Amino acid sequence: SISGSISVSVPQPLKDTLTLHWTYLKDKVLRPAFLAGDPSQLCIVPLSFARTGLDPPENVKKEGSGEDGDDEKKHKCCNCFGRDTIANAAAAVGPAVVNISVSRGFHGLSAGRSIGSGTIIDADGTILTCAHVVDFQGLSISSKGKVDVTLQDGRVFEGTVVNADLHSDIAIVKIKSKTPLPTAKLGTSNMLRPGDWVVAMGCPLSLQNTITAGIVSCVDRKSSDLGLGGMRREYLQTDCAINAGNSGGPLVNVDGEVIGVNIMKVLAADGLGFAVPIDSVTKIIDHFKKRGRVIRPWLGLKMLDLNDMVVAQLQERDPSFPKVNKGVLVSMVTPGSPADRAGFHPSDVVVEFDGKPVGSIKEIIDIMGENLGKQLKAVVKRANNATATLTVIPEEANPDM
Repeated sequence: SISGSISVSVPQPLKDTLTLHWTYLKDKVLRPAFLAGDPSQLCIVPLSFARTGLDPPENVKKEGSGEDGDDEKKHKCCNCFGRDTIANAAAAVGPAVVNISVSRGFHGLSAGRSIGSGTIIDADGTILTCAHVVDFQGLSISSKGKVDVTLQDGRVFEGTVVNADLHSDIAIVKIKSKTPLPTAKLGTSNMLRPGDWVVAMGCPLSLQNTITAGIVSCVDRKSSDLGLGGMRREYLQTDCAINAGNSGGPLVNVDGEVIGVNIMKVLAADGLGFAVPIDSVTKIIDHFKKRGRVIRPWLGLKMLDLNDMVVAQLQERDPSFPKVNKGVLVSMVTPGSPADRAGFHPSDVVVEFDGKPVGSIKEIIDIMGENLGKQLKAVVKRANNATATLTVIPEEANPDM
């Protein structure tokens, strides 16, 4: 084998420039942004994306590879983030992203049109969007459940709102076409991590075929964190640019799969957008297919996930706090609720539910599933490590909650 070394001489002016740039970056101070606590700052939104940059010369070879540009493409890493990653993801879903417009009126008087976005998820013409986009709450819609759907290729269809769930803000629209329709593939959201790249697509301000790119900022932003009342909901948080009209459009991963439905943004801040995780959307669609509506069991508890650090802090404050490693802390019991009748008390720690150990609210919700009227056993730990077994019968949640 042959070994050797190569020396590189950097001219002094260039060396001084590099040193200056490094000193500047090192001394930069990052300034945090804050979210106002006023829930009224929330509203519905959409997005857009622009790609800039110069293409490398065609004759440029990969350094040290001996391969030309065409051969390099054949050997590129499928898991690497490249210059075409965002563009390819957008191209995979783009044809299935549609513009949805709804005529609005009051007592026969026209009040203009509301504009939103949607995604064709089935070749039979099934479109996924937001309930508020199709105005499903019934603000005297003159169109009576009819919407106009415009595809990226210019085709226009009349769509029918077939299902909507106001709690999750998810709706299904159906169109009929004699010619093939483009569709988007649904992915999964449970593997997402903060920092993953995502693309938001839709028709902000009626500007069709608009995309924006960013990252996942949080994978389980709770509705209570945003000052939203009612039953517990979780959202994906992203810094993709979102604007009015993007609601109902898809949030897409770098594999070109839909992993969320864009739903809202914070007005008082930039880079705070939210989407319904596609795993939650898939369950809602299953409910639509089975019963035509979403059924949610309700216990009447406000709860908090526990971990080792939180437990240690609570035990430090109150020596009588039960000795547990994990569980779900009951912070409030609604009077007259199923949980109240079952004997739950504030400060109870649920460690077992329906015979299964639990460590999170999500696990309890998943165990309940659609079990309405079924007796479920809950094991709770109380002060001084006392144990109680309670029997609770979930009821269907009030849709207005």
